[in-house]
Amino acid sequence: MESDLDLKFKEAYKIASKLEEKLPPDVMLRLYAYYKQAVKGDRFTFNDNSDLRNAFKFNAWMQLRGMDENEAKKEYIKLVNSIIK
Repeated sequence: MESDLDLKFKEAYKIASKLEEKLPPDVMLRLYAYYKQAVKGDRFTFNDNSDLRNAFKFNAWMQLRGMDENEAKKEYIKLVNSIIK
């Protein structure tokens, strides 16, 4: 059975996925990093195809190293909620 946090996280992800407004790059990076940390934790994977955008995304995720996955979910939800207000 899914926890209340997991349900809220999935709902926040749905909302973020459907956003039509263009978000600032730093907000997009934070969304990406919190999502990856929430879903994968510290199990980092990097597709090194010399893409600068991917390098920024990976760096943003690496900065969350050690963050608890539930904490990352909470931060992701908080960030999405701040965007849609």
